[in-house]
Amino acid sequence: MSRKTIFYIIFFSVLVVAFYAVLINVIPGFSKSKLPPISYVQPFSFTDQDGKIVTEKDVKGKVYLANYFFTTCKTVCPRMNNEVKKVYEHFKNENDFLILSHTSDPNTDSAQRLKRYADSMGVTNSNWIFLTGRKDSLYRQARLSYRIDDPNNNVVNIEDDFLHTQFLALVNKKGEVVKIYDGLRQAEIEQLIKDAERLLKEE
Repeated sequence: MSRKTIFYIIFFSVLVVAFYAVLINVIPGFSKSKLPPISYVQPFSFTDQDGKIVTEKDVKGKVYLANYFFTTCKTVCPRMNNEVKKVYEHFKNENDFLILSHTSDPNTDSAQRLKRYADSMGVTNSNWIFLTGRKDSLYRQARLSYRIDDPNNNVVNIEDDFLHTQFLALVNKKGEVVKIYDGLRQAEIEQLIKDAERLLKEE
């Protein structure tokens, strides 16, 4: 094979790759890597760490991460939220990205307690929201909207129920849950950041 032939093969290979890259960035939905929805966020109403009501209308048109924790947890939650903080630091100046951290223990985690927790995590702006509310509503949102826990885990007496999960849900601007991540795995947090960046570019 001549040097000229090799040159043309390399040249056209690079040209094809470049053309495909342009199509992915210019034509919405061209890339087959687009994340299909797992579920859809249902209406909700919770109270944030500042005592304000937050509903699905407040996150409309935003890309956001949803997770569950409780302030007295000494095992999974601190490790998970340390990973979530990496996401917060990456996107804290991005107006269209939010983190919604819901308590699994609303009987303990009042808005005031969540405020102290947010301060301890070094949260200085409104991108990371900590939520409390009715236990049954919080759990229903985790299981039916975000799918980070099995819906069949619901028990007859809500007081006997307890949610403890390390999983995170990523929601796109349309309110679709597009992917679930293990909040204890650094590689999955890094992938979440990449996926969120791509979702932010979508119309």
